[in-house]
Amino acid sequence: MDMKIRVAVALSLIMGVSPMLLADPGKGKGHEKDDQHGNQRGLDKSDAWHGGPSIDLGGVQVILSNNRDYWSPGSSLPPGIQKNLARGKPLPPGIAKKLDSRLIGRLPHYDGYEWQQAGTDLLLVTIATGVIYEVLHNALD
Repeated sequence: MDMKIRVAVALSLIMGVSPMLLADPGKGKGHEKDDQHGNQRGLDKSDAWHGGPSIDLGGVQVILSNNRDYWSPGSSLPPGIQKNLARGKPLPPGIAKKLDSRLIGRLPHYDGYEWQQAGTDLLLVTIATGVIYEVLHNALD
């Protein structure tokens, strides 16, 4: 009988400890801050998205300057709305407008994303979720 109790206790300990052994180590941070407080929604310290397209911002700006006939400067947005135009945030409804199709044809195409204008900013927005992927501030000024 004593042997059965020992085996039962040993199995209980093994089953209780095994989930802890399989758990994610958490980068050794414990309960400390992990330096990601302000960098949520898929951003790392370099402010680059994981799994999304790599945007050639310089190339986009060259395309905009070479095709000024296909876009018109937008009026500045109110500061409260301007502050909400940030990577990883949802695009506020009714703020952005579609670009001229001739300009869209010249800008880089990324599957699942579309270019939109909000005031003087050029935005790359995720089509499925409406989340802002990239903001080019004052690109359309």
